[in-house]
Amino acid sequence: MTDYSHVDPADLDTEFSLTVDAADAGKRLDAVLAANLEALSRNRIQALIKSGDVTVGGAKIVEPKYRVNEGDALTLTLPEPEDPEPMGEDIPLAVVFEDEHLIVIDKPAGLVVHPGAGNWTGTLVNALIHHCGDSLSGIGGVRRPGIVHRIDKDTSGLLVVAKTDQAHSGLAAQFADHGRTGPLERAYLALVWGAPASLKGTIDANLARSHTNRQKIAVVKTAGRRAITHWQVKERFSHAGEPALASLMECRLETGRTHQIRVHMAHIGHPLIGDSDYGSGFKTKANRLEEPLKGLVANFGRQALHAGLLVFEHPVSGKTLRFESQTPPDFENLLSALRNF
Repeated sequence: MTDYSHVDPADLDTEFSLTVDAADAGKRLDAVLAANLEALSRNRIQALIKSGDVTVGGAKIVEPKYRVNEGDALTLTLPEPEDPEPMGEDIPLAVVFEDEHLIVIDKPAGLVVHPGAGNWTGTLVNALIHHCGDSLSGIGGVRRPGIVHRIDKDTSGLLVVAKTDQAHSGLAAQFADHGRTGPLERAYLALVWGAPASLKGTIDANLARSHTNRQKIAVVKTAGRRAITHWQVKERFSHAGEPALASLMECRLETGRTHQIRVHMAHIGHPLIGDSDYGSGFKTKANRLEEPLKGLVANFGRQALHAGLLVFEHPVSGKTLRFESQTPPDFENLLSALRNF
């Protein structure tokens, strides 16, 4: 049998064999396979062991923590990837970068990332299944794109998606680390009501599901999950000498919680323009605006938030990749109106 030690993902066959050497003797079965099969995540290997796809000396072993001995012949058989439950759909995509391991998309506002209640079709996942086809190598045993981070339906901007199990594992580790030890960066541009007194700051406030509305997120004093947002004012927009009407802010995430920027900005009294969930209290202020700004704000139809910067380490090559996205036309039109108000 072919020895696939430290195999390249592109060359991975349906069967992998390995003879345990002295250095690996006494180690866990899943650990030995994971160390020699970089194309598969350890979670995936554990699942394959439990499903009976691994033998030791010809005997099926279904316990990942089984301790191997020197000279043991290990064989892992990869089942054919299952077809994904979501169907592929021919939805146009703005592809910023793509190789055999991953794809970077500039997502338009209005596109849901993942199928779910009320959105089983017409999502980014449906589009990627159609676009990528057989280049999706079977993440977790299913031929599907690996979503490692999401942006809200009505937020525009950059998103990276894994096409292979190895890329999924590497990207997931980076996003879990939040850039503390690697090059990961995520920056958003936001148009918010009002202006903070200072030009920059940090919000460190735990987030959890709201007790009054489970569809919303709220800042909580105890429990919840820690959430940190670093912000900087890029521009302030005022009118006739009055206090700042609105601001253009850059928000950088140190964590990545659901609705984090939207909730944090509302928490400090500067909710996003157009955010009906967390900035509805500013509708009265919007109604007092003069045209054409009043009409633009009223018809904006989404939170004014754009994921404009994404930096990460390629999970296979190790190269640092940097991508920037221009704000879309609706955002630019609103920005221009604020500057000329």
